[in-house]
Amino acid sequence: MTSVIRHALASCVACFALSVTATAQDAFALTSPAIADGGDLPDDLKCIRDGGDGLTPPLEWANTPEGTESLALIMHHYPQGRAEGVDVPSQYWLLWNVPAETETLPRGNPASVGDEGSDKDARHIGYTPPCSPPGSRHEYTITLYALNSPADTLPAGDSINVDWTVMTEAIENKIIGSSSISFWN
Repeated sequence: MTSVIRHALASCVACFALSVTATAQDAFALTSPAIADGGDLPDDLKCIRDGGDGLTPPLEWANTPEGTESLALIMHHYPQGRAEGVDVPSQYWLLWNVPAETETLPRGNPASVGDEGSDKDARHIGYTPPCSPPGSRHEYTITLYALNSPADTLPAGDSINVDWTVMTEAIENKIIGSSSISFWN
């Protein structure tokens, strides 16, 4: 399978996962006390260049689906010229091995819950804060995935070798629910 097809497949799987939901009255729901879904990223959460502290946003969720054994999280955006379902997006946060009973990640994830993958530029492990070029606005999406088993093909620890493709392939057949929030920067 060519890498282009593999990337497109991974993107399609991730898009499909976004459509998996619980019933309306007890839907799996990801929220942030700092970011309104569809709103703007608060100044204090922006990159250091733009006056923020560059920390991960605080996240909360409720109604984790029954049968969830582990949680995973992906934050991404599609840069200009890349298309959802066709191209691989830019990844800003890859997190897996989050215990199923977890319901919050505080700002900055100070307890280092879960394991983290490569940053946006594949230079470091961990979160990349949004840092859109001056004069432009980008939409970013954070998706929390409920998994029916741990992502056992991913390392049991942080790894710079885990990128969007590796992560989505590791969770694609394990997703039993997902919830997303989006914001602009």
